[in-house]
Amino acid sequence: MDNLEDLYQEIILSHNKRPRNEGLLDPHTEEAEGYNPLCGDRLQVYVRQNGPTVEAVQFTGEGCAISRASASIMTEAIKGLSGSALEAKIAEVIEMLTAKEEPAVDPFDLGELAALLGVRKFPARVKCATLSWHTLAAALKKAGHVSTE
Repeated sequence: MDNLEDLYQEIILSHNKRPRNEGLLDPHTEEAEGYNPLCGDRLQVYVRQNGPTVEAVQFTGEGCAISRASASIMTEAIKGLSGSALEAKIAEVIEMLTAKEEPAVDPFDLGELAALLGVRKFPARVKCATLSWHTLAAALKKAGHVSTE
């Protein structure tokens, strides 16, 4: 394993063991529940917006290391975003993880989001990594629930 893969693994493990922004966000303006019936991952995403801007985001739930790490990384990556920038970030991450072709991205531009790139090597785990992002999108659309079947 090269040094970059080791670093990515450390980031995933760190976010799983010490998730950032875990817990009920009170007050919040939007929320949604996400569920992955294939592995049992279940989480709630809570968002507080000040106008269109994400002021705070937190999550609760149970899931595998990748699911929890992705949710934690997501909460850090979207703070302060709004409107089209927020929608673009969600779409970028989901596309990065689900595209058939290897994404043409510079991992250094992605920051900690780059740690999720390694999930592409394990197709069964992609839904674990995208669950929080789909749940965030559902919360912002006021859909309330998303299932990644």
